[in-house]
Order: sequence, then structure tokens, then C-alpha cells
Amino acid sequence: MSSMNNVIDFDEVSGILVCEAGCILENLISFLDNQGFIMPLDLGAKGSCQIGGNVSTNAGGLRLIRYGSLHGTVLGLEAVLANGNVLDMLGTLRKDNTGYDLKHLFIGSEGSLGIVTKVSILTPPKLSSVNIAFLACKDYLSCQRLLLEAKRKLGEILSAFEFLDSEAMDLVLNHLEGIRNPLPPSMHNFYVLIETTGSDEAYDKEKLEAFLLRSMESGLISDGVLAQDINQASSFWRIREGIPEALMRAGPVYKYDLSLPVENMYNLVEDMRVRLAEKAKVVGYGHLGDGNLHLNISAPQYDDMILAKIEPYVYEWTSKHRGSISAEHGLGLMKANKIFYSKSHETVQVMASIKKLLDPNGILNPYKVLPHSLTSY
Repeated sequence: MSSMNNVIDFDEVSGILVCEAGCILENLISFLDNQGFIMPLDLGAKGSCQIGGNVSTNAGGLRLIRYGSLHGTVLGLEAVLANGNVLDMLGTLRKDNTGYDLKHLFIGSEGSLGIVTKVSILTPPKLSSVNIAFLACKDYLSCQRLLLEAKRKLGEILSAFEFLDSEAMDLVLNHLEGIRNPLPPSMHNFYVLIETTGSDEAYDKEKLEAFLLRSMESGLISDGVLAQDINQASSFWRIREGIPEALMRAGPVYKYDLSLPVENMYNLVEDMRVRLAEKAKVVGYGHLGDGNLHLNISAPQYDDMILAKIEPYVYEWTSKHRGSISAEHGLGLMKANKIFYSKSHETVQVMASIKKLLDPNGILNPYKVLPHSLTSY
């Protein structure tokens, strides 16, 4: 798909971008920046991932709390079916109630129903005022209360609310070059990165500073710093976005991408620490603003005994709390048979029927998404 990398059209009045699926996300971000707009999607892999793949996996990213998922921002798409038919659903209308909205079948289907070749996306205007704060919290309950207060007090300007625990911070400081602790000299139990985006720099900064002062006085945050320039802001984001790289450099890692109710999301991390004891390091971080936990287990080596402690326990725990075993990375090959932890048998049967209708020979991304017991190839 990398050859299909053209921007087809951009309407600066509506902010609607139409492009081919092979466009690199970072290139689209740069293109829109020059037009005075931004992509509603931003994630650490933006330098290499393609927008068609983002749509096909329904990538979540760092700013879902502000702009929502791709199910809301993708207005239309073009897809090629298994028989070669081209479905032209490349609409640019925000309102269209003429029957079934079939584009949603392809958003998040991981290429198992058709190959996305073009997309139209609603992009928000670039706002001039961006502020980033890096904060410390003494416990997970404080992180939750801080999120609630941020939604109430920062409201319309809140664009990101990320969290990481002390294990994640320790990995970043020890395995990535040029990373400094923004809140020296001590380490804290939890860290929160808050970003606000608005149109009035003085008002937005005053609002954020007042929120931080109240949060400090009430004990919700133990320490904090507000980025003074773009370099400091980038260094804060580098800590959060650099966690996966730090984990890879630290050695073997088991990775889980889960959606859970915010109030008990971190309980899973603590339970895993008890289960694994000294056998591995358990790391928790993610998008607290939308209940997405990245659970990572860093081990000295890949070990079947460690894996047996993790699976199926992680999936059972998530299912018990009515969570999702795949928040934003898809099921792929490895989790296809685990789908029943998050979906009922009746729901999966309907999904299999749709797959059979659109791809009767199972040639599109076979063995992915659906359990092997329901596929005939």
C-alpha cells in the first residue's frame, strides 16, 4: 500500500481530508499542520504507520479523550473486497442516514473483510494554545480523582490524560538516552501527563495553573511542572511515548492492551505483581482518560512458566470485569481464539457470517480476528 500515498483533496472550510491509504500518518500530520489543521489521531508509531492500517485496526492513540475514535472521525472510505469489487463509500458528509453505514464494518476489521484503499477524515483546526503538565501522584486513587477534576475544571480544553507507574518511569530513565526525570530528585508512585489545547493562550494557561494549584493544595498531586517551551513539552511526551521502546531494550516482554473500568484498572497490575512475585517486573501505563491499560511484563527471558502465570489469568480477570482484551491494537493472530473473553458466542457467530459473506474463500488476512473453530480455511 506504500505506493498509494497521495493526498487527494483537502477542504479547509469543512476540514475534511481525503487521501490514499498508504499515506504515512506523520506525513499527514505535517500536511495538515501547513494548512492550519491537525489529525484527530496521534500515536508513537506515526513515523511509520499508514492511515489505512490505522483505520483497519481502529487505532486509538493519545488524544482519543478529546477527538474520539476513528469510528467518529472517519466519514467515508473506499475498500476492495475479496472478489475484486471496489466499494465506494468515500463520502464526505457528516450526516447520511441512507441505510446501513457499512464503513464501520471495515474500521477495526484488521483487513479481514476488505482492503481499505482511500479514506476521508474530519480534521479539527489547529489551535494556537497548547500546554503540557507533568505531575506526580502518591497513589492510583489520586490519579482517578485528578482525572475527574480535570474533566470538570479543564473541560473543553483537555486533550490528553496519560498515566504511568514508577516501574515505567524507571525503565525509561534507565534504557533511553537523554531522558531526565522532570521531577527530581525522588521517584513517585504514579505520574500523569496532562495536555490542554485551546485558542486563548493566556486564558488556557491561567485555567491550567489554577487547576494545578487547587490539585496541589487538596493533595491530589505531590509535585508537578508545567512545560515552559516546546522542547520541554517534547521531553515530557518522549517519556510517555518512549515506554514501549524502553521495554524492548530492557529485554523480553509480554504485552497486553486492555480496556477496563477506570476505578479498578490498576488492580490488575497489582494482582499480577503478587502472582509473579520476583519472577518478572510488571509495568502499567496508558490512556487513563479513556480507560485503556497497557499491561507489560518485563522478564529476564521468555519462559513458559511465566506465561502460564499470565495467561489465561489476564484474560479471565478482564472478562470478569467486563473489559476488552484488545483496546486499540486488534486481535490479530495471537488473540483470535481469545475473542470469547470479550464477545458473546452469538455476537461472534454474526461476525463469522459477515466474514463468510464478504470473503467466502477466506483469502483476506486468514486466521486473524475470528476464532479458528468458526473459519473453514
